[in-house]
Amino acid sequence: MDSAFETLREDPDIGPLVDRHGELTLDPAEDLFERLVVSILRQQVSMASAAATRERLFDAVEVTPAGVLAADDEVLRDAGLSRQKTRYVNAVATAFDEHGYSIDYFEGMDDDAVRNDLTDITGVGDWTADMQLMFSLGREDVFPVGDLGIRKGFTTLIGEGYNRAEMVEYAERWRPYRSYASLYLWRVEEDVAESVDEVADE
Repeated sequence: MDSAFETLREDPDIGPLVDRHGELTLDPAEDLFERLVVSILRQQVSMASAAATRERLFDAVEVTPAGVLAADDEVLRDAGLSRQKTRYVNAVATAFDEHGYSIDYFEGMDDDAVRNDLTDITGVGDWTADMQLMFSLGREDVFPVGDLGIRKGFTTLIGEGYNRAEMVEYAERWRPYRSYASLYLWRVEEDVAESVDEVADE
């Protein structure tokens, strides 16, 4: 891990952020299914709303593939899931049940293969897959350009006028530690940093 920070400290963009914030780390989740369900709850709602739904859901059902599949949809809806998110959570549970997905399952696979498997699940897009790669599997070289906070931090730190493809190209200079660079980009904007801390600490 030291090599990541040694490398990023030499970078003119990220280096000052490393000095300011110290050595930020990726702490992989213990349960991929739980983390993925929480990521779905967070889609397109406020952090507070997602947290309240998460609490109700975890009180109402056993948050495992079998537990979700055994629960009536009305139980999930009563916990605060929309009709669409109820469908998504059921799709995730079905995929995990059928394929045996877990942290161990994905351990030997490269990032693109993991992303392909996860995004084949209804309701799991690129952003959600990237969050799992970083915060569930601890992958060190993910650049989630689909994340608004990443783009805001990039624009503040690097400058305006970059589209997403150009941001990805620029971020090549942070390879093979783009996940760590992303942790620092999230902290360029204070309000974004607070939200990311909540995601990372789930």
